[in-house]
Amino acid sequence: MDYQKIIDENKVLQIEMLQDLVSIRSVVSDPVTAADGEIYPFGKGVQDAFVCFLNKAKAMGFETKDIDHYGGHIEFGQGKELVGILGHLDVVPEGSGWSFAPDSGAVSDGYIYGRGTLDNKGPMVAVLFAMKALKDAGYEPAKKVRLILGLDEETKWEGMDYYFAHAQMPDYGFTPDADFPAIHGEKGMMSFEIAKKLPKQTNTGLSLRSLSGGTAGNMVAEKARAVVNSDNPDTYPQIKELAAAFRGETGYKINTKGVGKSLEITAEGKAAHAAYPQDGCNAISIMMEFLGKLNFASDELNVFFDFYLKHIGFDVNGQHLGCGFSDPQSGKLTLNVGLVHYDKGAVSLHLNVRYPVTCTEEQVYEAILPVLNRYDMGLIKLSGKKPIYMEPDSPMIRTLVDIYRKHTGDQKSQSLVIGGGTYAKAAKHVVAFGALFPGDEDLMHQRDERLSIDRFMTMTKIYADAIYQLTQADFKQTEEV
Repeated sequence: MDYQKIIDENKVLQIEMLQDLVSIRSVVSDPVTAADGEIYPFGKGVQDAFVCFLNKAKAMGFETKDIDHYGGHIEFGQGKELVGILGHLDVVPEGSGWSFAPDSGAVSDGYIYGRGTLDNKGPMVAVLFAMKALKDAGYEPAKKVRLILGLDEETKWEGMDYYFAHAQMPDYGFTPDADFPAIHGEKGMMSFEIAKKLPKQTNTGLSLRSLSGGTAGNMVAEKARAVVNSDNPDTYPQIKELAAAFRGETGYKINTKGVGKSLEITAEGKAAHAAYPQDGCNAISIMMEFLGKLNFASDELNVFFDFYLKHIGFDVNGQHLGCGFSDPQSGKLTLNVGLVHYDKGAVSLHLNVRYPVTCTEEQVYEAILPVLNRYDMGLIKLSGKKPIYMEPDSPMIRTLVDIYRKHTGDQKSQSLVIGGGTYAKAAKHVVAFGALFPGDEDLMHQRDERLSIDRFMTMTKIYADAIYQLTQADFKQTEEV
């Protein structure tokens, strides 16, 4: 069964399909109603990517299923047992500063550029072409294989919840949405807002007109913007001088310019995935540090900035907020402020936390409440996913690591516990498997996201081998802790 040769023969088609998907901006948006009355719950862009993927699979001869536009699957094989491969077609906002247009699918120096090439359209295309290669080679698995298409993984996971309420749960499987050689654990995930109402600001002294920053809760904020007003003509030149000194002292990118009778302040950082905030530089924290140096007429506003600088700042492990948990299995908790908003007397921060596998969401909330109460901050719980953990020597993990090693020759890399949250949390006996290779630059959720074409083809062969082996053995008894 020469599936590897078939994969090589389909290389051009595989690249073209990824380019087609990348050209569709599939950021989750508000529901829309089509002309025929059909409701697309995650917006037209996500629906267009979904339809594109299903149509490509149908043209390959696969059975496809659309469950009310909340999700669907592509099926291959027969049998009672189901091997599930879970991934997603939605993407995070593209941001700015790309070398190539983020929807171009441009090819340069052996890479395909575009939002979603790594997370998660590229790996999903690789799995589809792995299935095609096995099918075209004549393989007939005695178990059903389903490539399950999620549509709002980057936001609330409502689509996957709806899908599994109407479709069979896999007996076991993987999601191609993390790292090789395999993931044997994922930290818990939780998102919440810290909010505070502030008294109406006076028309005398320095006031804050607006404050905003970030594009998504699960991204390190790349940009932040504030607009301030003052009735004192000497204030704006002083702030501009302070900004120049701040740039020189810290190296942070912060700029000012007049906008009518107001002064605009902008900060620029470096985007990164919220699971790895240490890889970025949070523009919100840059902005808050600078605003904390100003003397606003509102004491309550000054206290809020004081709270941020003392208990969040640039601390990405939650120690200053009281939740600096860690364990030997998964390391330190990480904390990211993805969004800030101030308008009409209310200020809010959107935080995304990834906590160790031996901790609970309740422990994190209990740890931060004393600090929030001290500052009279409100807490709004948004979402949460429990951690998952398998022993690294479990049959599923050993099998996947061996497949990776066979195709790469890398005998040193070991399975990992990650801070990222994947659809492995959506079903039992499912683990994350690829698609980022050890040592490769992780550009998920960042500008210039790109996928090496050589890696693209190698992961396709790895996934074909994984599908073959997972349909040959029984992994239902894989234990999760």
